[in-house]
Amino acid sequence: MKQETEVREFERFSDEILKKYKVPGFAMGLAKDGELCYENEFGHRDMEAELPLSADTVFGVGSITKAFTATSILQLQENGKLSVKDHVTKFLPEFRTPNEEYTKQMTIHHLLTHTSGLPPLLTLIAAIKRSMEKDPKFGEDQQESPLDAIREIDTYKELMDSIANTEFALLGEPGTEFSYSNDAYALLGAIIERVSGMPYEQYVQENILEPAGMHNSGFHYKTMNGHEDIAVLYNMREQDGEEIVFRSNNPWDAPAMRAAGFLKSTVNDMLKFTEIIRNSGEVGNVRILSPESVELMTTPHIKCGHGSYYGYGLNIIPDFFGYKLIHHGGDIKGVTAQMNILPELDLTGISLANLAGAPSSKLLFSAFASQHLDKSLDASHLNVEVVELDLESLKEFEGTFISGDGMINEFYVEDGRLHLATAGMPAVVLDPIGDDQFLLTIREMDSTIRFVRDKDKKIHRIEFVLRQIQKIEK
Repeated sequence: MKQETEVREFERFSDEILKKYKVPGFAMGLAKDGELCYENEFGHRDMEAELPLSADTVFGVGSITKAFTATSILQLQENGKLSVKDHVTKFLPEFRTPNEEYTKQMTIHHLLTHTSGLPPLLTLIAAIKRSMEKDPKFGEDQQESPLDAIREIDTYKELMDSIANTEFALLGEPGTEFSYSNDAYALLGAIIERVSGMPYEQYVQENILEPAGMHNSGFHYKTMNGHEDIAVLYNMREQDGEEIVFRSNNPWDAPAMRAAGFLKSTVNDMLKFTEIIRNSGEVGNVRILSPESVELMTTPHIKCGHGSYYGYGLNIIPDFFGYKLIHHGGDIKGVTAQMNILPELDLTGISLANLAGAPSSKLLFSAFASQHLDKSLDASHLNVEVVELDLESLKEFEGTFISGDGMINEFYVEDGRLHLATAGMPAVVLDPIGDDQFLLTIREMDSTIRFVRDKDKKIHRIEFVLRQIQKIEK
């Protein structure tokens, strides 16, 4: 009876949050010991036609694709085709950055762990530019677009040329600095292609999706054999001070970046993929990876946030209410996805929404905590305490931080507290937790920001949403 009550409370909680964020369609599935133990759908895959959702509805999974890319690399290592210790230039001799010495040091391991030193760049936007230009236009959107100044990237060659010809500073010597990089995973896609002798998408299809029984997954809807249970994509814009959700069923694509975030899948299929991690490389009776490779994927190689680390294509929280949580999210137009795995409890889960910015992560984390760890629905795994900072100390954190991909973050003190204003997000209040770190809430989830100082103890970067972002001196 207690379990039934917890499920009802969770579903009420989910409904409230999903309505708050105006999510058109949301699907979630949890599996225990590889068997589906909870499934829930909210809304519709197509609001206008009122078509229902199911565990076989196809959604984008965004950056969870990176786990498939890492799996591919480790398969190739098992087959003796490469080593994660190999230098990137062994397979991509034309690859260059502004720092020749650091470029020579970069290894596949550095790409897998986002420690190559590459900062956020405009390359992802350039890679999806052709898709973005097909999106519906409204009012002010009809004006000249900033996209006009960006040159398209359609191939791995054009991607590497763009990186080589862009002026930027690497964040540090390879292996020393973490900053989430779509470019790194795009380059891994190029390596997979060259080593395997087949397109990246074909490699994943033949070596992961098909053997794992993920028959409703792929990189192109047209290859899904007439499968019609597909979620329509929705987008959001502001109109007269109100956020409006609208149908925008134009999937973005980026041929040079597919290895970073363009897989489509379902709840049922993704639960099969989570078995690879939970079950030491096996899905049913099929072995996808060796136990040693799974161990490599799930090793906390580098710290990437407060209490959080990065493995190979996976995030690791060593202490999620006393357990090791392996997870990854995905977020792009018409997509918000979250994948969680608690190997010690043989518990896995996936949540998928057809709107960017949906609270998919919060709901999946809450399902794990409330239904399986006896925690409250709003419990946070972050073990932090807010500390007091005087006004003078807070003022030190004011400033503008702009990433190479155009993300602008403005920090300012108001009413004795530090605030953050980021384009496309409501302003948020930050609470100090010591060591130049602050606590904030994003999409109902507790998160942290760390301010990074240079050798002279001056703040010159922030670590935010897994990326290192540079301060702009005015």
